[in-house]
Amino acid sequence: MHKKTILAKQLFTGNNCLHNQTLVIEDNRITEIFPSDEFITNHTNSYDIVAPAFLDIQIYGAHDKLLAVYPTADSIFPLYDYCSKGGASHFVVTVATNSNAVFRACIDAVKDYWHQGGKGCLGLHVEGPWINASKKGAHLEQFIHEPSINEVIDLLEYGKGIIKIITLAPEVCSQEIIQYIQSSGIIVSAGHSNATYHEATEAFDNGIETATHLFNAMSPLQHRAPGFVGAIFNHPTVMCSIVPDGYHVDFEAIKIAKKQMGDRLFVITDAVAETTVGPYPHHLVGDRYESNGILSGSALTMLSSVKNLVDKVGIPLEEALRMVSTYPAKAIHRSKSLGSIAIGYPANLVCLNEKLEIENLITSEI
Repeated sequence: MHKKTILAKQLFTGNNCLHNQTLVIEDNRITEIFPSDEFITNHTNSYDIVAPAFLDIQIYGAHDKLLAVYPTADSIFPLYDYCSKGGASHFVVTVATNSNAVFRACIDAVKDYWHQGGKGCLGLHVEGPWINASKKGAHLEQFIHEPSINEVIDLLEYGKGIIKIITLAPEVCSQEIIQYIQSSGIIVSAGHSNATYHEATEAFDNGIETATHLFNAMSPLQHRAPGFVGAIFNHPTVMCSIVPDGYHVDFEAIKIAKKQMGDRLFVITDAVAETTVGPYPHHLVGDRYESNGILSGSALTMLSSVKNLVDKVGIPLEEALRMVSTYPAKAIHRSKSLGSIAIGYPANLVCLNEKLEIENLITSEI
C-alpha cells in the first residue's frame, strides 16, 4: 500500500476553506483529513495552498500539435503536459467544426491515447458542425449543417465511450436529435447559436444543462431582445463556460456575468496551438490566437485563468478555484470524482505557494 501525507496551510475543499490540515492519501485515494496541531513549513509535503486539481473541458491542442490537424495520440500527450503545467489533472480534448473524417480520426486518437496508457483525457468534445452559421465565429461555414438523425447515430456509434460533450445550436437540431444525444450519455452544450431568448429558454427547459463560452458566438443581451445571453442569465439551473483572457470577454463583462450566475459560471481555456496547415491556421497574436483574421482561441492555462479572475475581475481566490475545478466537474456530471477534496475521493490535488505558483500536482485516474 502506497501512503502519502500532505500538509496544507490552507485547504480549499471545493466547499470551504480549512486551515492547517493534514491529508492522508493511500493508493491514490484520500483516506483521512484532520487538523494539524501546527503548520510545519519544512515538511517535505507542506504547501501554502492545496485545492482540487483543475479541469479543462474545452482545449484543442498544445505545443504546436492541434488535434484536428494531427489527429493522433501523439498530439494528446503534449496536451496533457500543457494542462498539467497549468494545474489541470484532467481535460476534454476538443475538435471544432470539421469533416466527418477528421471527427473519426480524433475519436481514434483518443482511443489510441488511452490504449497507450495516456493520462488525464476524459474524452472528446465535438464542437459543431451542427451550429448556426450566423454565429460561426472562427468555424468554417463549409462544414456547418443541420444534421439528420442517421448522421448523428453513425457518429455516436463510432465515438461510443469517447465523445463526452457535443456543442450544438438548439435551433438547428431537432428535439429528437438532442434527446438521442443525451440518451447516449453525452453532455449537450448549447453554443454557436442565434436562438432568441424564448428559443434558448425552451431548449434549457427541455433538458440542455450547459452552454458554451458565454457571450462568444451567441445572440447578445439587448434591451428589446434579451437573446441567448439573457436566457442563460435568467435560467435558474443552466451552467455556462467562459474564457477569462480579456479578449474573448472583457473582464468587466465577466464581473457582470458572475453577479448574475454565481456558481453556474465556470472556466474553460479554449486554448489552441500554433499551426500553419489545415483549415484552421491558428497564429499567436500577442497572447491570443487568430485564424483567418478572426479570434479563434486563447493562450490561457487554467492557472493563468485563476490569476485573471482574482487580479482582473476581483473574484475571491476560493471562488476562482471553484470555477476551474468544482463547477466544471458539476457541469459534466463528475462531481463524485473531480473538483472536490473529500475522504474517499481520488487524490487529484494542485499544491500552490502564496504567489499562486504550482509546486506540485498530484493526479489519480478516476
